[in-house]
Amino acid sequence: MSNEKTSWQQVAELITAKNSAALLEYIDTLSPSETARTISRLPEETRLQLFTLLSPEDAADVIEDIPEAQAADLVEEMPSNQAAAIMEELDSDHLVDVLGEMDEDTSRAILAEMDQEEAREARMLLEYDSDCAGGLMISEFLSYTSDKTIQDVLDDMQANREEYGGYHVQYFYVVDRKGKLSGILQMHDLLFPSRKTPLSQIMISSPLSVSDKASLAELEDFFEEHHFFGVPVVDEEKRLVGVVLPGAIEEAVNKRKTKNFLNLSGIVGGEEFRTMPLLTRSGRRLSWLSVNIVLNIMAASVIAMYQDTLAAVITLAVFLPMVSDMSGCSGNQAVAVSMRELSLGLVRPGEILWVLAKEARVGIINGAVLGVLLGSIAYFWKGNAWLGLVVGGALAANTLVSVTLGGMLPLLLKRLKLDPALVSSPLLTTVTDMCGFFFVLSFAAAVLPKLGGM
Repeated sequence: MSNEKTSWQQVAELITAKNSAALLEYIDTLSPSETARTISRLPEETRLQLFTLLSPEDAADVIEDIPEAQAADLVEEMPSNQAAAIMEELDSDHLVDVLGEMDEDTSRAILAEMDQEEAREARMLLEYDSDCAGGLMISEFLSYTSDKTIQDVLDDMQANREEYGGYHVQYFYVVDRKGKLSGILQMHDLLFPSRKTPLSQIMISSPLSVSDKASLAELEDFFEEHHFFGVPVVDEEKRLVGVVLPGAIEEAVNKRKTKNFLNLSGIVGGEEFRTMPLLTRSGRRLSWLSVNIVLNIMAASVIAMYQDTLAAVITLAVFLPMVSDMSGCSGNQAVAVSMRELSLGLVRPGEILWVLAKEARVGIINGAVLGVLLGSIAYFWKGNAWLGLVVGGALAANTLVSVTLGGMLPLLLKRLKLDPALVSSPLLTTVTDMCGFFFVLSFAAAVLPKLGGM
């Protein structure tokens, strides 16, 4: 067996030795994913000692390497003044992401300890929805009034080189006295003209911008059409309030996909990590599983109603899960299409009848094809045409139900202000199970003498 120490064992030893320099040097050799893994394996007390040994700036670098939910858990364990010193070193977008994962009392206490100007900006950003331009933008950008000269810009950059060194500077923004966006400059625009040239003479006037309320879908479309390094964000009064970078859009899209996947998998309340408190993790999962018990009892009650039919034709037990599962797959396809169209704004919650008409046609065609296929299999297996009609007819009917319901559910739930990604799947599964069992067993009961003793 290898005696090589794990990364978290080495970090723990350096923490115990209180060797800050060696600790920082070793952490710098780890990839972001290995850093996150290492910190997650440390005991809670050791994690707190780690951030005590590091400077706020170095601690912030570590925080930026780990998922926001995990970072929030770590910061919440710290005293407010220590947490505030670290949070002040984060980029504005990352700062808001971490604060947004905390409970309100903790985030409020940390903001109270932070620099007033930085805390004001953070509170402003926290007011935005996380999936709009205001929630995705950074507030670290360089802007100057149009009467400034190139020399003024260069002097300002030199005087504040330490602060600006961490900025993502690709463009310089030109504003009027009220802060309204009026122009934009690229880096090379400052190199060749005379240093006495006013910015108003060399700026690109009327630059493209996005509203601070622009949705994630709108931002995706913008960057697909315009391959910029960033886009300025303006408020209702056209004042420059931030900049959205393409990387933030990509990260937000990935987060949304992760969230939807977790919701559909039954992980509610946000991301879950095994470093979280045991009761928190257990409670999140039970909130989903306990509801599923009720839903499954509802589906099973249909079988109980027809237990005599099922006992008389035991072969039906083979086809019950096939009918419900195949119909469920068809319904989930419709759910996925509705979810995507909702996110893109191609369909609205009130257009339920339009979606019903569109999906019903697909359900009829697919139901007929799948019903013929499964009915033929049942017929050739047992040599009974009535069994084929029962099974095939049930699958056709249930496919129609599941496809139309799957298309409408996300719209209906959105209209009721419920999360379609979280609720659509269990509701659809329950209904398709209940209807599938009902169709198979009720059709079988109607022609029971024709089925013989299979």
